[in-house]
Parts: sequence; structure tokens; C-alpha cells
Amino acid sequence: MIKPIVVGIIGAGRIGRLHADNLRVMPCFKLKSIAEAMMSEELLTWAESRGLASVFAEGEDILNDPEIEAVFICTPTDSHASWIGRAARAGKHIFCEKPVSLSSEETSSALQIAEEAGVLLQIGFNRRMDPSFRKLQQLVRSGELGSPHIVKITSRDPQPPGEAYVRSSGGMFMDMTIHDFDMARYLVGAEVAEVYTRGANLVDPMFGRCGDVDTAVITLTFASGAICVIDNSRKAVYGYDQRVEVFGPLGSAAADNCRPTTVEVSTATSVTRDQPEHFFLERYNQAFIDEIAAFARSVRLQEPLICSGRDGQQAQLIAEAARESHLTGLPVKLTAVTGTGARVSEMRTM
Repeated sequence: MIKPIVVGIIGAGRIGRLHADNLRVMPCFKLKSIAEAMMSEELLTWAESRGLASVFAEGEDILNDPEIEAVFICTPTDSHASWIGRAARAGKHIFCEKPVSLSSEETSSALQIAEEAGVLLQIGFNRRMDPSFRKLQQLVRSGELGSPHIVKITSRDPQPPGEAYVRSSGGMFMDMTIHDFDMARYLVGAEVAEVYTRGANLVDPMFGRCGDVDTAVITLTFASGAICVIDNSRKAVYGYDQRVEVFGPLGSAAADNCRPTTVEVSTATSVTRDQPEHFFLERYNQAFIDEIAAFARSVRLQEPLICSGRDGQQAQLIAEAARESHLTGLPVKLTAVTGTGARVSEMRTM
């Protein structure tokens, strides 16, 4: 039997607690401790209900524990790069939620530190492990559809986040669409060469006050010539809308929304079925489990990471280009990450 990986979690908000609950029931992991700067009685009660005796206010307490082999970084985005660097220097393997950071320079530095330390760094783009999206990727890799010509990604949230979150999230492209940028690269298997964005404020004027958008269409042109169209909205009144289609010279394949049941009711007046799953916790529940199981296999069995730090960096660079295109109204050329993590971009006149 493979020895469980001893894990600590830094950051015990919603996503940190989700990972904690998943880790606790997986035999390949042993969750030893969590750290949360915003200590509260509610957190301690939650930890006690999970049998977690080690709850710290400082993440350094986890990094200083020689028994802990890997850390999950689930803190606010603006602290990710710092924790990656500290965990890498402590010799811990790292699972970090997306994005790596809000700064290209910080991301490059964090990735370099992790590589020099020889630790694994997986980024939490969990949608790569969604069974339907994995099937699409496998169809593309097998050549059954031919080389992709067009990819269409629809990603719409059921309700907008609060203003405090929006102001600290890095904006829609970095917080929400970044999942779609990673999915586009995952499916096409090539790098993005150009990004063009049209954004608007149609859901709530709050987003405009925060310097953000709530509605957008982004076109990605890949080095292979493939084109991807992504449409986003912060509010879909009917539920969490997550659909993908891949079209190629030999055919097309599509992944539809997940629904609580597949029952369709047909009467003389209507045909109805369940609305899509409510939000990401329900829609991607299995993907969250599968991504950390894959992380365990990478740590113990040296399997390739399903989403490396460099993958996270590329998605972040696309997000930055998308925002640049939105602000200028012009397409932005984008090159692959160089060895130093730099990118070359230029605005192109229409």
C-alpha cells in the first residue's frame, strides 16, 4: 500500500474547506493541519467537527512541520506567489488554487523558485478533470475530430459575486474567464497567438464602479490557426451554464450542462427538464476530487502534473491580454512563455 501524503492547508475559506473535506476521505492523503489568518470560533468549531486538532493562525507553522510533505494554498490570490515561494523553499510539494498571482513578474518568480527547489507545483484548474471535458480532450488527442477548427465555450455564473470580492479578485478575466482560457489550451493543444475582447456592463453597474465588466465575448486565435470563442456572463437566471463544443474537419463533439436528473417531461403544452446545476461546487464536485487524486499520483508515482505552474502562467498571460484588449479595443498578440516567463504582446490596428 502506498504511504499517504501528509498535507497541510493554508487558507480555510470556502475552497480550503472543500479541499479539507475531500482530503479527509481519500486514503492517499493524511490531512494533518490547517492555517487561517482570520481565526474565529466558527472555524474552530468546523475544524473540531472534522477531527482536526491542529489549527494555526500562521501558515509558517505548517511549513515548519517536517512531517508535512505537501501544502494546499487556498489563500486570497494576492498572497499565492508569496506562499508558493515559501513552501518551495521549505521543500514542500504544492497545490495552489488559481490564478498563480495577479502579476506576471510575481508568477515568474514563484515558478522559478519552485523549479529550483525541485518541488511539484500543480495549479487548481479543476475543470481539466471534469469527465465530460476530459472526454472532449481525448477525442481531440485521438484525432477522431481532426485538428480543431473552432472551439466554443460558454461559461455563465448564476449570480454575481459581492463588491468586496470583485475588488480583490483581479477582475472577470483573471478570476472567472481564466478557467476558460485554460480549457481552451487544454482542448486545442496549442498556444494562443492573439486575443480580442469585447466587454460590457449589462448585469450590475457595481462592476463598472470596480473597473470591471460583467459580460464579455473573447476570441482566441491559436498558433495552429484554430479559433476559440468564449462568452461569459456574471448572471444567468436559469443556473450555472457550462457548455463546450469542439468542431474539426472530421466532426464535432459537445459537452452540455449537468443537471440534477436527465428526466424530460413532455406534455401537450410544454417540454421541460431540470435547470443546470446551481453552481461550481455542485457542477464540478467530482472534478475537485479527481484533481487532487491526480496530484497524489504525481507526488508518489511521478506521473506528469495535470496542470503545471507553467500552464497556470499561460492562462494568466491570456487573461492579462484579454483585459488589455478590452481597455484598448484592439487585438493583442501573445507569444508563449519564454524561459524567464516573459511574454511579447503588441496591439494590432483593426
